[in-house]
Amino acid sequence: MTDFRRVTDSLSVSPQISTDDVARAKAEGFSLIVNNRPDGEDPSQPTSAEIEAAAKAAGLSYLHVPVRGGPTQEQVDAVREAVEAADGPVLAFCRSGTRSIVTWSIGQALSGAADRETLVKQGYEAGYDLSGVLPH
Repeated sequence: MTDFRRVTDSLSVSPQISTDDVARAKAEGFSLIVNNRPDGEDPSQPTSAEIEAAAKAAGLSYLHVPVRGGPTQEQVDAVREAVEAADGPVLAFCRSGTRSIVTWSIGQALSGAADRETLVKQGYEAGYDLSGVLPH
């Protein structure tokens, strides 16, 4: 069972999920799954299409914003806009959850939705160190 790590009331992040985790995400009240992992990083990972099919079958919205290395401005904006527009809590995932929380937190910082100190604290509480990726 994959660890869904709550960051805020509207966002949780996770390491790689399986298609079975999608039903659990629905049961836990998530409305949108954001996949920040590019297809093919690991031969054993489910493809975006497989996760999307499971999400749609469960009645969840799905967005694939694959991030390689640091996120681009377009990726940051896409995730921020999707989380803001979601009808409920969002579950974002990648290999470890790091790219997901980094992409989201940069969007929060740049938009002024949250200050750096708050974001670093939220990251720490979810198990991620954002101190080196957020602007001062």
